[in-house]
Amino acid sequence: MTRLRVTPGYRRGRDRLYVSRRDGMAVAWYDKSTGRINLLTGAARDDVLAALAPYLAGEVTVGPAPVPTPAELDRLSLHPDDDLAPNRPGEALHAALDHEEPAPGPRLPALAALRRRRDPRRTELAAQQLLGAALDALEGAGWRVLHSIPLPGAARIDHLAIGPAGVLTVRTLAAGGHRVRVADPLVATGRGAPLPHLRWARRDAERASLALATAVRPVLALAGTHPHSALPAPPDVRVLRETDIAALASVGGVLKPADIEALYATARNRHTWHRA
Repeated sequence: MTRLRVTPGYRRGRDRLYVSRRDGMAVAWYDKSTGRINLLTGAARDDVLAALAPYLAGEVTVGPAPVPTPAELDRLSLHPDDDLAPNRPGEALHAALDHEEPAPGPRLPALAALRRRRDPRRTELAAQQLLGAALDALEGAGWRVLHSIPLPGAARIDHLAIGPAGVLTVRTLAAGGHRVRVADPLVATGRGAPLPHLRWARRDAERASLALATAVRPVLALAGTHPHSALPAPPDVRVLRETDIAALASVGGVLKPADIEALYATARNRHTWHRA
């Protein structure tokens, strides 16, 4: 076995590395939290260790994989290029900003450095990371979360959360510590011009519902809003602060664990979203 590929898996952070052949067939995975390399049937131990060598630190144990769950089987059968689970919050912004990062060399002129700091995309990325972390923390309560889901036409769903309370699309808005004013469908932060964020949040949910063939509720999540902001919202869109996300852990009664895993397996496949 040669030319194995290593792909990170996102689960409360990038805590797993999956090893697969170039055709996408998984042969092993490395669990960072336990330091164990799990080999699937037919995997060549030496080849797997060679592929993972650059990523290993300290002692590891190697052995046959435990009997995989249905969700794990779905993960292992999905080609790495088609799996959305490794996406970080704000993945597209990461890619764009990394592409523009200057090459190592002399220090940037002061004006150029100032422009970089004021780039609104960096503020948006920070907001998506904040909300993404809050959503990932729901995993212990039975939730599954995906970030930066690409849609046809270059659009993206910031976050998709699937859990006991149902399926939610979460659109992120960076408030920057300003007061937020909501007048459906418009939302304004500080002195900024009102924009139809509620309409956009509804559209995200509609497209997700079409792709997943299930009911999806829209959420507009505000990062860093002024504590005295009043957040009225229509009954069909939830408007939450980042500090409100944790309360979703206590909400249930809509989806059973098996339904959550089945929807998550469908949602993580990039091809699912081609029909959205």
